[in-house]
Amino acid sequence: MKICVAGQGAFGQKHLDALKRIRGVEVVSLIGGNPAGTEEVAKKYGIQHWGNDLAKGIARADAVILATPTQMHRAQGEQVMRAGKHVLIEIPIADNVEDSQALTKIARETGVVAMAGHVRRFNPSHQWVHRRIRKGELKIQQMDVQTYFFRRTNMNAAGKARSWTDHLLWHHACHTVDLFHYQTGETSSECYAVQGPRHPTLGIAMDMGILLKTPSGAICTLSLSFNNDGPIGSFFRYICDNGTYQAYYDDLADGKKNPVDLSKVDVSMDGIELEDREFIAAIQEKREPNSALAQVLPCMEVLGRLERIIDPKRECVV
Repeated sequence: MKICVAGQGAFGQKHLDALKRIRGVEVVSLIGGNPAGTEEVAKKYGIQHWGNDLAKGIARADAVILATPTQMHRAQGEQVMRAGKHVLIEIPIADNVEDSQALTKIARETGVVAMAGHVRRFNPSHQWVHRRIRKGELKIQQMDVQTYFFRRTNMNAAGKARSWTDHLLWHHACHTVDLFHYQTGETSSECYAVQGPRHPTLGIAMDMGILLKTPSGAICTLSLSFNNDGPIGSFFRYICDNGTYQAYYDDLADGKKNPVDLSKVDVSMDGIELEDREFIAAIQEKREPNSALAQVLPCMEVLGRLERIIDPKRECVV
């Protein structure tokens, strides 16, 4: 299968690393916004074609992975799907409800495999919990999540300057809201949010608190910060009727910090690789993927409701 990766930054390279470990896949094009950086990454991974024209990358490929700035996802996602090619759009698929709904509609119209990069669904830690929930062995009472970074300047995970600005609600909260829906099998019926002051130059809130509740009564408390000068990342605590579990990316421990063996959960311990494997398998098997755009749309609509609470002047369709 021929893949075009759009986005030469830190997350684009995570996908390139993952794709190297998947048999029968060839990255035939790397498209990026920084010509020198794109060429450098292409040579690093042995990719023969690179440039900044997405149309040329689409023409060479069977499918496209969009690891580009969020604000580009709406137009690029449509461009890929209208060309009849399958697409994986990295999280978040958009930074507003309207674009999320439009992309979902285009996916239905074109019939291509259109997937969102909601990697928490694929992390072995969260998969292990999900399987026990499906078997009826666990029921979530509360998910307590802390998402903490130190982002007082506009830098990416590799320590390089971003061409766009990250967002606590539309990016980092998106991970948890979707995971909460996925694990409970319900959409939030109640949601509340508060945010702290906006950064004077970045223009975004640096601290945020979110509370969700499902119709059955499960709740999620989510604390987010770009002001955290300490351990970074997302820390998940599942408080269940039959045990407590703590997840950190691809690792899991019980409530007393005893590690849970995840070695047999899936074919890899890398959530990004598992996400990419699902995308490729769905194309080959001509089926809807886990984390299809239609599946994550309820999450995007809840984010829209939360935005109206913390920023009532912004109009959005929910």
